[in-house]
Amino acid sequence: MSTSARFTSEDLERLPSIEGLRYEIVDGDLFVSKQPHWHHQYASDRIARGLHDWNDQTGLGIAMSVPGLIFTADNDVIPDVVWISRARVATAVDEAGHLRTTPKLVVEVLSPGRENERRDREVKLALYARQGVQEYWIVDWQRQAIEVYRRVDGDLRPVATLTGENALTTDLLPGFSCPISRLWAPSL
Repeated sequence: MSTSARFTSEDLERLPSIEGLRYEIVDGDLFVSKQPHWHHQYASDRIARGLHDWNDQTGLGIAMSVPGLIFTADNDVIPDVVWISRARVATAVDEAGHLRTTPKLVVEVLSPGRENERRDREVKLALYARQGVQEYWIVDWQRQAIEVYRRVDGDLRPVATLTGENALTTDLLPGFSCPISRLWAPSL
């Protein structure tokens, strides 16, 4: 008979803090990833900037980069960007400064590697669907594409893949529009 360890948020506190490594737990499974690529961070920052600019105009919510998001003790993740409505913010953050309330929007920027892609496209998609996220954007800086998932009939379903000169828009954020061509880092 074999048993496997189920990690919890408490276990994360005991793991060594190693610069460049990020720990996440989904359904008790530990995921360790390296510090993101420069292009990854550029896309993430540009999305966050677009959301911040929109929030400055509307006052409807708050965007946050790489927040700790703890759904349960065995579902403790660090998305690249989240957006949460102003109405939910007051009760969203715990004493340690982690989000404990489901954001309306979650954005993950893919890191290279099959396991990283599986984590974001399958494992985290399923987690965010179960937790009630309304919209999930998977940003692929290598392909210069964004996959948009929206809540349909109680589940997150793919509704668009944006490339080229498409603009990222959503009914979730009225008036928000971001040309995806602005998300890709210039050539060095």
